[in-house]
Amino acid sequence: MLYLIAEWLGFEGVLNLIRYQTFRVGATLITALVIGLLIGPRFINMLRVRQGKGQPIREDGPQTHLAKRGTPTMGGLMILVSLTISLLLWMDVTNPFMWACLAVTGGFGLIGFLDDYDKVSKASHKGVSGKVRLLMEFVVAGIASWIIVGQVSTFLYVPFFNFLGVELGWFYYVFAAFVIVGAGNAVNLTDGLDGLATMPVIIAAGTFALIAYLVGRVDYSEYLGIPYVEGAGELAVFGGAIMGAGLAFLWFNAPPAAVFMGDTGSLALGGALGAIAVASHHEIVLAIVGGLFVLEALSVIIQVFWFKRTGRRVFRMAPIHHHFEQLGWSESTVVIRFWIISIVLAIAGLATLKLR
Repeated sequence: MLYLIAEWLGFEGVLNLIRYQTFRVGATLITALVIGLLIGPRFINMLRVRQGKGQPIREDGPQTHLAKRGTPTMGGLMILVSLTISLLLWMDVTNPFMWACLAVTGGFGLIGFLDDYDKVSKASHKGVSGKVRLLMEFVVAGIASWIIVGQVSTFLYVPFFNFLGVELGWFYYVFAAFVIVGAGNAVNLTDGLDGLATMPVIIAAGTFALIAYLVGRVDYSEYLGIPYVEGAGELAVFGGAIMGAGLAFLWFNAPPAAVFMGDTGSLALGGALGAIAVASHHEIVLAIVGGLFVLEALSVIIQVFWFKRTGRRVFRMAPIHHHFEQLGWSESTVVIRFWIISIVLAIAGLATLKLR
């Protein structure tokens, strides 16, 4: 909105700042942060009144979690509100990548909301059927992939090599949708402890804000030997919005959490990261930067597969953060150590830009 107004006025005077993506990244981050902090207290009170008992807590989970009963969920709505308002204020509304990522964020947020609502209303942790949820996710991701791939090539670029890509053709649409859905569910599985998923999402969003900015610049992409994607630099603004909204939510989600993100937030944020990775042609790098999310998802897949085959468990409990709790780690220890892992993986992901 503000970008179009500034453009209409010819970017005169101080409005010239709005021309620059780096300025709008900071402006979007601060705007989302302020909005989130302002609406947070009333939003949490509203959720607490409407939900009553809050998010159902699994009886077979760590016993320390039983003290969390009564904590409201669907806090992801706070993230979506602050993120969307800040983006509509500062982004270039003519950029198709931004609308595709917003569609994924909103669509996955709605799916997560329906799942959270079903859990709260039925006082059960089961929620919407997994098959139904996956079907809805792939529909949203498929539409977003169609929009994104229409602006980019169908090459899958391999990190550590200059401009090395594999032509996937029509299969790239399927691959892109899989990346988006996989990222959404991986973040969703990570969101099991106070603040555990929020900070790694912020770190990944900041990392991909930088990657998107570099990919969207002809000079930087040529120097680094990474694919140039026209218009992808605007996605740095999206990354800034995620960071700002995430930091505001973390203020209330820090242990002991006053509100849970719920599927409403985790699915939306994970899907957004996946969409940004596809649009910036750095899907494999997402698996490195978001390695913590990959580890959490793999722990569940391995646990289910092995249990069905042998009747025995690989981990004491999955996702893997619960395994460490069962080993005697305190919740805060698990969270902070996983944050450290996320920082290291983000640095590793950024290193792929130059190690070619």
